[in-house]
Amino acid sequence: MIFDSHCHLDPRTYGGDAGVDAVIATAKAAGVTRMLTVGAGYGDGTAARAVAVARRHEGVWASVGVHPHDASTLDDAAMEALVALALDPEVVAWGEVGLDFYYDNAPRDVQRDALRRQIRVALELELPLILHDRDSEGETLEILKDEGAFHGAGVLYHCYAGDVPQMRELVALGGYVSIPGTVTWRKAEQTRDVVRAAPPDRLLVETDAPFLTPEPLRGRRNEPCHVALTVDCVAAVMGRPRDEVARLTTENACRFFGI
Repeated sequence: MIFDSHCHLDPRTYGGDAGVDAVIATAKAAGVTRMLTVGAGYGDGTAARAVAVARRHEGVWASVGVHPHDASTLDDAAMEALVALALDPEVVAWGEVGLDFYYDNAPRDVQRDALRRQIRVALELELPLILHDRDSEGETLEILKDEGAFHGAGVLYHCYAGDVPQMRELVALGGYVSIPGTVTWRKAEQTRDVVRAAPPDRLLVETDAPFLTPEPLRGRRNEPCHVALTVDCVAAVMGRPRDEVARLTTENACRFFGI
């Protein structure tokens, strides 16, 4: 059994509810029996749609939050709606939140403020945080430390793209890292170095579907079933049996999300 710890099962991406249901069925048939669908990143209504998917499917849970791309939308009404959704038993995390200084789809000060506000709410609700960090030059981590995020329910850097020293600092603080399908890409030696160096009890795997499809399927739309290819690669890099890595990363995800 494998846990895809981060996918975007949004009906707008997969052809409506029927399309999402088919993708989940395919994943379960492939042994990906547990999934976390992320309620952030697809504009207005993303969180509500993620919770609706989780309610319909056993073995699927949801997060809620505002992605840094959409940070400008996080007003008081939006936060109130997210908090109400977060009380649903299917919601097991807050995110993905963070800073994205690569695309800069929202002003940087607005991103910083949205991140701080959401860290505080996650701490109040005792929900673990899922982090998005792109080109922030360490600022995301500094904000997490400043806000006391590592004293809460947990911190997970999704789609981890940092180097080994950064990973070691993160896990020393109590954080986790999630490895996406990019670990299979030819030029992703830094990610493979992270896999080799990371404490095994701090590693999760993910697809970030519909993005970042692993080899040899790169170029196709990603789906949770493809996380099995990521597990294969991580197992080879770690020098451990595939079934052991599948079990280990699933146990880590369940512990992180409190499932």
